[in-house]
Formats: sequence, structure tokens, C-alpha cells
Amino acid sequence: MIRVCNGGHITDPVEKANILNNYCASVFRDECDIPVINPAHVYEPFTIQIRVIRKRLARIGRNKSVGPDNISGDILNMGGEAMVPYLARLFDISINNGTIPGDWKKALVFPIYKGGDRTVVQNYRPVSLTSLLCKQMEHVITGYM
Repeated sequence: MIRVCNGGHITDPVEKANILNNYCASVFRDECDIPVINPAHVYEPFTIQIRVIRKRLARIGRNKSVGPDNISGDILNMGGEAMVPYLARLFDISINNGTIPGDWKKALVFPIYKGGDRTVVQNYRPVSLTSLLCKQMEHVITGYM
């Protein structure tokens, strides 16, 4: 049951999901602090070292939450060594072209209870599960900065 501003209560699961979705969307910020790259400037191609990918894959927990691409930590751990050169190439292409696969732009969003009255929507915070591969690429980029 979720309480709405007029004092009523919502019990229908679809209506509750829509109310939580609207709340999560209202607190989402679509701003980013990433500097804009001048396309007229020519940059050296970025190349990721294989050892960096190998190291990142070894750090993935086996029970990490799966994102919208359904690639789990287990899959990355079991096939890691065979995937390393392909992942390095994928990361290089993504970084050098300034694009990422469409699945990496998606997230599974879950409302997590923060405390207080469970019937108040504002007592939940949205948590996003994103692609493990995208997270690994973010770690690689951060390591080079």
C-alpha cells in the first residue's frame, strides 16, 4: 500500500509501480559533469592494455547483480581469459569513437526503502543496475586519469 498526497491509499500493483516510477523519474538528474570534447581537436587513439582488462575481470564478484544485458559476473569469470582481447577491442572502439552499445545505456531501477513510513513514496530511493561490462570500462577509464 502506498499513500498519495490526497490521503488515499493505492493498493493496485501497477498503480504503485507507476507512482514509484514517476517519483524516481522526478529525482533523476540528467546533467553530467563530463567535459565536452572539441571535435576539431585530434587526439591520439586510446589503447587499453590487456593486463588492465585481465585485472578488472578478476575483481568482479561472482554474485554481482546482473544489469539489463543479462551478463553476469559468473560469465565474465568463467570465460574471462578468452574474452580479454575482445573486451579490450570493444572498450578501445567505444572510447575512441565516443559511443557505447545500446544495452549499456539502459538500467534496471529498483526502489530501495530508506526509512520512515513505508507508505510514503519519498521514503524510497532509486537504485540502478547497469551493465557489468560498462562498469568495467568506467573503472578502466578512471584508472588512466
